Amino acid sequence: MRPQATPTLYDRLGGVYNIATVIDDLIDRVMADPRLNANPRVDEAHHRVSPAGFKFLVTEMLCWAAGGPQQYSGRPMGDSHRHLLITDQEWQAFMDDLQQTFDRFAVPQPQQDEVKAIVESTKEAIVVSPLQEGPEEAAGSHPTPA
Repeated sequence: MRPQATPTLYDRLGGVYNIATVIDDLIDRVMADPRLNANPRVDEAHHRVSPAGFKFLVTEMLCWAAGGPQQYSGRPMGDSHRHLLITDQEWQAFMDDLQQTFDRFAVPQPQQDEVKAIVESTKEAIVVSPLQEGPEEAAGSHPTPA
């Protein structure tokens, strides 16, 4: 008797169509979240980046990370987020938006936990502590003009 293979998270989430539907809601929620848009860098990025393109890349990334056939084609998380100077409080607001989306779609808790673990694995590349803003600011000297 052969043990049955455990379905991937991708399969348990229902594949690309279900994942894309959930990401569509999440990105709409994130793009309009005043807690995130209070950061002027994030607000500017939300107005510069195409929501459809953002949704595509996040869908592609989650599908790939969950074991689906997609390949993530976007930039590394640090490259696309570090300049936004995202704080831990903003990260928590994002995680709250994610929870609201999970609740809206009644995503089962085991799948929520696995997706949250994937998302949490990106936190170090995205969240900037005050001392990581740059050597000039960290040293207390004046930043050089751009």
